[in-house]
Amino acid sequence: MRGLTGKVALVAGAAPGNIGGATAIRLAEEGMLVVAADLNQAAAQTVVDEITAAGGTAVARSFDITDGQSYRELINFTVDRFGGLHGLFNVAADLSPQNVGRDTDVMSVPDDVWQHTIDVTLTGYMHGIHDALPIMIKQGGGSIVNTMSSAVWMGESDHVAYQAAKSGLIGLTRHTATVGGKHGVRTNLVSPGVILTGAALKTTTAEFREQILASVRSPRLGRPEDLAAMVAFLFSDDAAYINGQSLLVDGGANFT
Repeated sequence: MRGLTGKVALVAGAAPGNIGGATAIRLAEEGMLVVAADLNQAAAQTVVDEITAAGGTAVARSFDITDGQSYRELINFTVDRFGGLHGLFNVAADLSPQNVGRDTDVMSVPDDVWQHTIDVTLTGYMHGIHDALPIMIKQGGGSIVNTMSSAVWMGESDHVAYQAAKSGLIGLTRHTATVGGKHGVRTNLVSPGVILTGAALKTTTAEFREQILASVRSPRLGRPEDLAAMVAFLFSDDAAYINGQSLLVDGGANFT
């Protein structure tokens, strides 16, 4: 894709087998200099090892998305290491059983689950934008991509905290698109459907996946690489006139 070679990308939430890891790999394949960041640095390093083995340039970094200072240090590290920041992909999420498993409905969700989910998926993304946007404005351009979820449009009967946090990203993204747009900084959302990440493959049955596939207007379910391709496009010059949009990557599960 045009305009990616030699540019700097930060993937906030990059671990093997997930969307962030696949995106870090794809961006490096496109010639970007990549910082793969995750709460688990060993996981991020696994992604970086794959990138460097293929001839790409990447470094791993640990950070806590719920901590504004930690995110600020990550962005400063990226700029110090590679001389700029042209693409920020916010994809981190806490999908652990102890969090997601207790994210029930609005009548019973525990306060700590609600707050933690908002801290990770909404406030955490804001932390990154807060410090990345001034850098991108000063350098004359950039692209920010936030990860929403098609669950927002479905109104699921559980996971209220997750749906609320992801819904909040619509306002955050469009606000950022307005603030940065005239300065050449574009901000968009990608909304995955059912994606067969490593975690999804471990926690779902073949029968469940077949049931989901029956509702998708495509011959297969999504893969992390499908989202990686969309993020690479949104980072590229080919997406120069796309700003403030929410793009469903769900194989046609939802027509909205």
